[in-house]
Amino acid sequence: MRRRRWQHGEKFVQTASFSRLVALGFISGFAAVLIFHQGVWYLLYHADIIPAGRAPWPMDATDPFGVPKVFSLAFWGGIWGAALNLALNHLRGPTYWIAWIVVGALALTLVAFFVVPHLKMQPIPALWPAFAIGCALNGAWGLGTALFLQLMAVGRE
Repeated sequence: MRRRRWQHGEKFVQTASFSRLVALGFISGFAAVLIFHQGVWYLLYHADIIPAGRAPWPMDATDPFGVPKVFSLAFWGGIWGAALNLALNHLRGPTYWIAWIVVGALALTLVAFFVVPHLKMQPIPALWPAFAIGCALNGAWGLGTALFLQLMAVGRE
Protein backbone atom coordinates (compact mmCIF):
# COMPACT_ATOMS: atom_id res chain seq x y z
CA MET A 1 0.00 0.00 0.00
CA ARG A 2 1.34 3.40 -0.91
CA ARG A 3 0.41 6.73 0.60
CA ARG A 4 1.39 10.34 0.11
CA ARG A 5 3.61 11.90 2.72
CA TRP A 6 4.24 15.63 3.14
CA GLN A 7 7.96 16.38 3.10
CA HIS A 8 10.11 19.49 2.75
CA GLY A 9 7.48 22.16 2.29
CA GLU A 10 5.60 21.83 -0.97
CA LYS A 11 7.08 18.53 -2.13
CA PHE A 12 5.00 15.33 -2.04
CA VAL A 13 6.62 11.92 -2.37
CA GLN A 14 5.08 8.50 -2.53
CA THR A 15 6.42 5.95 -0.08
CA ALA A 16 5.41 2.49 0.94
CA SER A 17 4.45 2.34 4.56
CA PHE A 18 7.68 1.89 6.54
CA SER A 19 6.01 -0.20 9.22
CA ARG A 20 4.35 -2.42 6.62
CA LEU A 21 7.66 -3.06 4.86
CA VAL A 22 9.35 -3.88 8.16
CA ALA A 23 6.55 -6.12 9.45
CA LEU A 24 6.07 -8.11 6.28
CA GLY A 25 9.83 -8.33 5.74
CA PHE A 26 10.15 -9.77 9.25
CA ILE A 27 7.34 -12.27 8.72
CA SER A 28 8.75 -13.34 5.34
CA GLY A 29 12.30 -13.70 6.65
CA PHE A 30 11.11 -15.64 9.71
CA ALA A 31 9.06 -18.05 7.59
CA ALA A 32 11.85 -18.41 5.02
CA VAL A 33 14.21 -19.70 7.72
CA LEU A 34 11.71 -22.34 8.84
CA ILE A 35 10.88 -23.52 5.31
CA PHE A 36 13.66 -22.66 2.83
CA HIS A 37 16.83 -22.34 4.98
CA GLN A 38 16.02 -25.36 7.11
CA GLY A 39 14.64 -27.24 4.09
CA VAL A 40 17.97 -26.92 2.28
CA TRP A 41 19.70 -27.77 5.58
CA TYR A 42 17.59 -30.97 5.66
CA LEU A 43 18.63 -31.90 2.13
CA LEU A 44 22.33 -31.19 2.78
CA TYR A 45 22.19 -33.04 6.11
CA HIS A 46 20.72 -36.16 4.49
CA ALA A 47 23.27 -35.92 1.67
CA ASP A 48 25.98 -36.05 4.40
CA ILE A 49 27.24 -32.59 3.42
CA ILE A 50 26.33 -31.13 6.83
CA PRO A 51 27.97 -33.18 9.60
CA ALA A 52 26.02 -35.59 11.78
CA GLY A 53 24.87 -34.02 15.00
CA ARG A 54 23.81 -30.80 13.24
CA ALA A 55 20.31 -31.85 12.25
CA PRO A 56 17.85 -29.35 10.75
CA TRP A 57 15.22 -27.63 12.89
CA PRO A 58 17.37 -27.83 16.05
CA MET A 59 15.41 -27.55 19.28
CA ASP A 60 18.36 -27.25 21.67
CA ALA A 61 18.21 -24.15 23.88
CA THR A 62 20.21 -21.01 23.08
CA ASP A 63 21.69 -18.53 25.54
CA PRO A 64 20.67 -16.36 27.27
CA PHE A 65 16.90 -17.01 27.12
CA GLY A 66 16.74 -20.75 26.38
CA VAL A 67 14.83 -20.28 23.12
CA PRO A 68 15.04 -23.27 20.75
CA LYS A 69 17.81 -22.66 18.23
CA VAL A 70 15.51 -22.92 15.21
CA PHE A 71 13.39 -20.04 16.56
CA SER A 72 16.49 -17.99 17.30
CA LEU A 73 17.59 -18.53 13.69
CA ALA A 74 14.11 -17.62 12.47
CA PHE A 75 14.07 -14.45 14.60
CA TRP A 76 17.36 -13.28 13.06
CA GLY A 77 16.05 -14.26 9.63
CA GLY A 78 13.12 -11.97 10.36
CA ILE A 79 15.42 -9.11 11.35
CA TRP A 80 17.39 -9.56 8.11
CA GLY A 81 14.14 -9.82 6.15
CA ALA A 82 12.89 -6.52 7.58
CA ALA A 83 16.17 -4.71 6.87
CA LEU A 84 16.64 -6.09 3.38
CA ASN A 85 13.01 -5.48 2.45
CA LEU A 86 13.62 -1.79 3.13
CA ALA A 87 16.74 -1.89 0.95
CA LEU A 88 15.54 -4.11 -1.92
CA ASN A 89 11.83 -3.30 -2.16
CA HIS A 90 12.34 -0.89 -5.06
CA LEU A 91 13.71 -3.62 -7.36
CA ARG A 92 11.57 -5.30 -10.01
CA GLY A 93 11.79 -8.25 -12.37
CA PRO A 94 14.79 -10.58 -12.49
CA THR A 95 16.91 -8.02 -10.61
CA TYR A 96 14.61 -8.41 -7.60
CA TRP A 97 15.09 -12.18 -7.46
CA ILE A 98 18.82 -12.12 -8.14
CA ALA A 99 19.38 -9.42 -5.51
CA TRP A 100 17.53 -11.33 -2.80
CA ILE A 101 19.42 -14.55 -3.54
CA VAL A 102 22.88 -12.95 -3.88
CA VAL A 103 22.55 -10.48 -1.00
CA GLY A 104 21.05 -13.22 1.18
CA ALA A 105 23.81 -15.67 0.30
CA LEU A 106 26.71 -13.27 0.69
CA ALA A 107 25.67 -10.73 3.33
CA LEU A 108 24.25 -13.22 5.81
CA THR A 109 27.12 -15.65 5.36
CA LEU A 110 29.80 -12.96 5.66
CA VAL A 111 28.21 -11.66 8.86
CA ALA A 112 27.93 -15.22 10.22
CA PHE A 113 31.61 -15.83 9.52
CA PHE A 114 33.23 -12.52 10.38
CA VAL A 115 30.93 -10.57 12.74
CA VAL A 116 29.10 -13.12 14.90
CA PRO A 117 32.27 -14.94 16.04
CA HIS A 118 33.75 -11.64 17.26
CA LEU A 119 30.57 -10.83 19.17
CA LYS A 120 30.66 -14.27 20.79
CA MET A 121 34.43 -14.05 21.32
CA GLN A 122 35.00 -17.15 19.19
CA PRO A 123 37.50 -17.80 16.41
CA ILE A 124 36.51 -17.32 12.79
CA PRO A 125 35.51 -20.74 11.43
CA ALA A 126 37.36 -22.47 8.61
CA LEU A 127 36.00 -21.13 5.34
CA TRP A 128 35.84 -24.22 3.19
CA PRO A 129 33.39 -25.94 2.76
CA ALA A 130 31.34 -24.19 5.45
CA PHE A 131 31.25 -20.87 3.55
CA ALA A 132 29.79 -22.56 0.45
CA ILE A 133 27.21 -24.36 2.60
CA GLY A 134 26.34 -21.05 4.30
CA CYS A 135 25.88 -19.39 0.92
CA ALA A 136 23.56 -22.20 -0.20
CA LEU A 137 21.48 -22.01 2.99
CA ASN A 138 21.30 -18.22 3.02
CA GLY A 139 20.69 -17.98 -0.71
CA ALA A 140 17.72 -20.31 -0.22
CA TRP A 141 16.58 -18.04 2.62
CA GLY A 142 16.82 -15.03 0.27
CA LEU A 143 14.78 -16.80 -2.41
CA GLY A 144 12.17 -17.82 0.15
CA THR A 145 11.92 -14.36 1.65
CA ALA A 146 11.51 -12.81 -1.81
CA LEU A 147 8.87 -15.38 -2.69
CA PHE A 148 6.86 -14.74 0.48
CA LEU A 149 7.07 -10.99 -0.10
CA GLN A 150 5.81 -11.44 -3.66
CA LEU A 151 2.97 -13.65 -2.47
CA MET A 152 1.94 -10.92 -0.04
CA ALA A 153 2.48 -8.26 -2.75
CA VAL A 154 4.46 -6.05 -0.38
CA GLY A 155 4.70 -2.56 -1.77
CA ARG A 156 4.12 -3.85 -5.29
CA GLU A 157 2.10 -1.96 -7.85
